Amino acid sequence: MKGRLNFLIGAALLLVILVMALTATVWTPFDPLALDLRARFLPPGGAHLLGTDEFGRDVLSRLMSGATQSLTVAAFTVGFATLFGTLLGLFSGYVGGTLDRILMVISDAVLAFPGTLLALALLVVMGPNVYGIVLALGIAYTPSMLRIVRGTVMSLREREFIEASHVIGNSEWATMLRHVLPNCIAPITVLATSMFGWVILAESGLSFLGLGVPPPQPTWGNMLSTARDHIDRAVWLGIFPGLCISATLLGVILLGDGLRDRFDPRTENT
Repeated sequence: MKGRLNFLIGAALLLVILVMALTATVWTPFDPLALDLRARFLPPGGAHLLGTDEFGRDVLSRLMSGATQSLTVAAFTVGFATLFGTLLGLFSGYVGGTLDRILMVISDAVLAFPGTLLALALLVVMGPNVYGIVLALGIAYTPSMLRIVRGTVMSLREREFIEASHVIGNSEWATMLRHVLPNCIAPITVLATSMFGWVILAESGLSFLGLGVPPPQPTWGNMLSTARDHIDRAVWLGIFPGLCISATLLGVILLGDGLRDRFDPRTENT
């Protein structure tokens, strides 16, 4: 019951954020990039429901546009890490031997650096842009997926149904794709959900440091960064992006807990 409630609350929060992001692709109350110096630092209320920033830009419109940017980066990054982490983990766990040892050494080397720090180093070289963020964070988080899939595959490869697949003449490829990979879906789904939250937080942190999506395109992170200089005059500039990030992370955490309980009922109520 608790897991189901967590799942529903998490899904509802993420649905609200997703609707906001999708709506921003076709409509926002104001142009998120339009300057209006006569409307600088308007407090929340009236035509500008969440106020305006130091250039007179509508905060709500920029939050909606920022949601689109953040969710797009997170989706592509998680897709990158899941695809390559799953493929490498599948081969590493099933084939073993030298390939497994090489992949584990590389994985350990990457995991020795915190994900955000590794992404920060890569972005310093590549420069701040959307493609660089996706590549940097994707490389940083791929080893986590690799190790989860590898561990699952190693626990499966000696099972009776794998031996039965070999006995009836299935090739190694067919066995991996038809029998091993489907049994990895549950841990992959749970980890990918959690990873979505990690990426949102990492992207916001990188944007806050000036290495995310370059201005004037809004993201929640760079909105927080610019709000620092005006926090004593316009506190709403920092509150609303922070609430968006917090709501998204809370939704991801609750959804991940619900999925974990769904795939492994033994964890419910623990």
